[in-house]
Amino acid sequence: MTLEPNQLNLFSDLTLTPACRAGALVMSLEALLRWKSQILDYQQRARESKPPQQTALFDIAPNHCDPDQIDPLLLRLMPMSFYRMPADSPGDACLYFVVDSAAGLILYVGETCRSNKRWKGIHACKDYIASYQDLHYRYGIQTAVNAGFWWDAPVERKPRQELELNLILKWRSPFNKENWERWGQPFG
Repeated sequence: MTLEPNQLNLFSDLTLTPACRAGALVMSLEALLRWKSQILDYQQRARESKPPQQTALFDIAPNHCDPDQIDPLLLRLMPMSFYRMPADSPGDACLYFVVDSAAGLILYVGETCRSNKRWKGIHACKDYIASYQDLHYRYGIQTAVNAGFWWDAPVERKPRQELELNLILKWRSPFNKENWERWGQPFG
């Protein structure tokens, strides 16, 4: 089999020109306000609705880890720079909530057994928060993104993660991957 002289040179006489890159898409002000409003409406309904009460034949001790008894917006809040403070131990088991207290939104629910270490490394939520705040700054909308901690979390990993998932599903926090299908991922 013989080859033509330029057969392997598919694009030899083409002049390459750089393509123009499209600018990054930016959520409009109207879309941002609508997105936040939908989440706020859902979370307010979740806060106001009473969970169904199950009747029991025998007196059962109340569960101290009842997700319906944990309201992230009522926790003492700390600045998002909390993880930069010096610590002499790895910390304790807890649930933590990233909230925008200016909007009354629960943005993220997480769990850890090392409260002083969890955010020191790479955490995708840090990027979501930065993008969220940047977009709000662009439109002149105030934010107050802080972290709240619930220290009565189970020490054992599995029950703590089950409680975390129940709270993620209850509040439908938009930065948790479990809720991206519902709210989209505009800051990811």
